[in-house]
Amino acid sequence: MPNRRLIRELDDWSAMRAGFAWDIPQALNLAEVCCERWARRDPDRVAVRHIGPPDEIWTFGDLKRASDGLAVALAGKGVGRGDRVAIAMAQNPRVLVAHLAAWKLGAISLPLFTLFGEDALRYRLRDSGAAAVIVDGDFEERVRAVAGDALIVSTTDRAGALALDTAMACDARGFAMAQTAARDPAVMIYTSGTTGDPKGVLHAHRFLYGHLPCLELAYGGFPKTGDLGWTPADWAWIGGLMDMAVPCLFYGVPQMSHRFAKFDPDAAFAFLKRHPVTISFLPPTALRLLRQTKAPTGLALRAIGSGGEALGGDLLDWGRETLHCPINEFYGQTEANLVVAACDGVMTRQPGADSLSKRTSGADSLFRRTSGAMGLPVPGHDVAVLGPADKPVSGGEIGEICVAAPDPVMMLRYWNKPEATAAKVVDGWLRTGDLATRQSDGQMIFHARDDDVITSAGYRIGPVEIEQALCAHPDVTMAAVVGWPDPIRTEIVVAHVVLRPGAIVDDATLKALVRDKVSAHLVPRQIHRRDSLPMTATGKILRRALRAP
Repeated sequence: MPNRRLIRELDDWSAMRAGFAWDIPQALNLAEVCCERWARRDPDRVAVRHIGPPDEIWTFGDLKRASDGLAVALAGKGVGRGDRVAIAMAQNPRVLVAHLAAWKLGAISLPLFTLFGEDALRYRLRDSGAAAVIVDGDFEERVRAVAGDALIVSTTDRAGALALDTAMACDARGFAMAQTAARDPAVMIYTSGTTGDPKGVLHAHRFLYGHLPCLELAYGGFPKTGDLGWTPADWAWIGGLMDMAVPCLFYGVPQMSHRFAKFDPDAAFAFLKRHPVTISFLPPTALRLLRQTKAPTGLALRAIGSGGEALGGDLLDWGRETLHCPINEFYGQTEANLVVAACDGVMTRQPGADSLSKRTSGADSLFRRTSGAMGLPVPGHDVAVLGPADKPVSGGEIGEICVAAPDPVMMLRYWNKPEATAAKVVDGWLRTGDLATRQSDGQMIFHARDDDVITSAGYRIGPVEIEQALCAHPDVTMAAVVGWPDPIRTEIVVAHVVLRPGAIVDDATLKALVRDKVSAHLVPRQIHRRDSLPMTATGKILRRALRAP
C-alpha cells in the first residue's frame, strides 16, 4: 500500500514526494482489500450506515455474505471473468455489494447514473457489451427497454429479472474468489468527450491505490480513529465512488449513505448535524449552495475534500471560519484521478490568481487571465505543465497539464477505442487537455480547458450526446452545445439550435427530449435559436465562437 508512514509523519510536501514509494502487491483484488480482510478480522465492524427509509446498518460481515451470494447467483447465470456488470442504483449499500460481487468474479463493474435516459443507457450497455445490469426497481423500465440480452438483476421481484435480495441470499458455501493481478481490469466508467461518443475508461484493481496518497493528505491524515465519511455525490461518478466510498471500505472507516433526490443545503446541513460525519467529499457546487444558508454549530467535520472545479479564496475562508475545517482541493480526470492537490497544513495555499499569462502554443503571444490554484503534484504522481515539443513551460506561460505514464491511477485504455487511447497517451504522457501555468514554487494555477468539455455542478459534460438528442427532433437541423459561466454551477449548459424554415419548437419540448434521451442533469438551462452556426473550413461546428465572453 502507499507509504503512509511518510505521509503521516512529514509536513513538507517536497520531502513527502522525495521519500514516497509505491507498495502495490502484484496479486490484488479490490474485493479482498475492501471487504474480505475486514470480514475475517472484524466481521461486526460497521461499513455503511444507510439512512432510508428504511434505515440500515451493514457490517463488513454483511457485505461479505451478500456479495458472495450475488457472485454465486451471477456465476450461475454465466457471468464470469472479464464480463461487464452494470450497476444502475442510487446511493445505498447494495451498490457496494454489486461492485464487490463483480470483482470477486474477476468481472468489471460498470457504474451508471440513474438519471440516464434510454439513449444514454443504450449506448453504454451496447458499447460495453454488459452481461448483466443490477438496477433499482424504479429504474428498471428504462433498462429493460435497452438491455438486449443482458441479465437484469432488480430490487423488485418482477418476472424476467433476478431478484437482488434473493441473489444476495444464495448459498455461497465453497465459493472461491477469482485470483486477479493488480493490472487486471476491475472498473469501467464512461466519460463524455467532445468530438464523438462517450468513452469507457477502463481501470485496473491497482487504481484504488493510486487514489490513496491524495486522500490521506486531503482528509487530514486519513484515516483517524472515530472517522465517519459521507458524500452527497452519486457513487456512479468517479468522485463519489473513488474519492469516498471505496477508500472508506479499504480503510475500514464507516460511511453514511442516503438517497438525496436533489441536493438541498439545509437538508445536507441537518444530515451533517444529526450524524457525526468527520470527513466529506463535497463538490464545489454543493459547497457554494451550503454557503448560501446558515451553518449549524457543533458539526464534527474535520476535513473536506473537493474537486472538479477550482475554488476561490472566499470559499476556502468560509470553510475555515464557519465550518471550522479546511476545504482541501484535488485535481484529476476519470482517466487519471487525484494527481494534484492543495491542502492546508502541508503547503502554503494559493486559492487563485488574477494575472496576465502568455500561452506558448501559438505563434503569437496570447494573453489571458488565469484563475484557480490547483496545488502541487501528489506524492507518487509525476505531473508537468508542457508547452511546445513537450518542454516544461517557464513561469507565467500556459501549457497543458500532463501526467507521466505509467501511473497506478491511470486508465488501462478506452474501451473499444484504440485510436482515442493513442491520442490520449502520447510519448509517455497522458494529455489532460487542461491548461495551466506553473509558479516558481511549483504550484499549478488552472487556466482553461483546451476542449469543449462543460464543467457544471461538478460534472464534466460532453456536448455531443446533448446535440444528438436535440437533433432527433424533426424540426431541428443543427445544434451546438456550450458552457456559459455561472456563479453557482461554474457553467450552465446552453444550446444553440437551427430550426427547419418556418418551424416553431418551444423550449419545453427540446428540454424534455434531452431529459428523456440522455439525462436530466444534462438538460440545457438556455436554448437559443439561430439562423446558422459558425463552422470551420472543414465543416465542423466552431463551438468556441458560441461561448459567452
